[in-house]
Amino acid sequence: MSTPTSSAPRRNVRWYWEDFPVGNVREFGAMAVTREAVLAFAQQFDPQPFHLNDEAAEASLFGRLSASGWHTCAMSMRMMCDEYLLESSSLGSPGIDNLKWQKPVYPGDVLRMRLTVLEARPMNSRPSVGLIRSGWEVMNQDGEVVLSMQGWGMFGRRESASAAASPAA
Repeated sequence: MSTPTSSAPRRNVRWYWEDFPVGNVREFGAMAVTREAVLAFAQQFDPQPFHLNDEAAEASLFGRLSASGWHTCAMSMRMMCDEYLLESSSLGSPGIDNLKWQKPVYPGDVLRMRLTVLEARPMNSRPSVGLIRSGWEVMNQDGEVVLSMQGWGMFGRRESASAAASPAA
């Protein structure tokens, strides 16, 4: 009988909880927003007329075709994954607070992010897990903040990873 194998790729962990000290700021990303991506996302997930149709968008508060706020969130998540999450000991997040769409995102915009670590502490119920409260800002090519949010992330601690790899005495 064969042993089942995981189809999940092995991760190379570069960053643990200890690598996100309070006050740490990271800036990253350069995601181009395309008309095709705006239309595809809206068609599948947010089919409001101002995300799908030029005429409806021109008649809206946005004045032209704009990305869904949820699409902006998804692009933000992709930039976070590419920058650090996929190479971290991330264990997920219990949620996001204070999500604000501050300006519309349009096809042709180029988005980048700023991550600021606001708080860090070990998890009381699981000392091998560290909690990080972060603030994220997504900016367009003109440096205007288009989205801001805060939230907690859970990360494995380096000390715990070392202890797990050491043989018992």
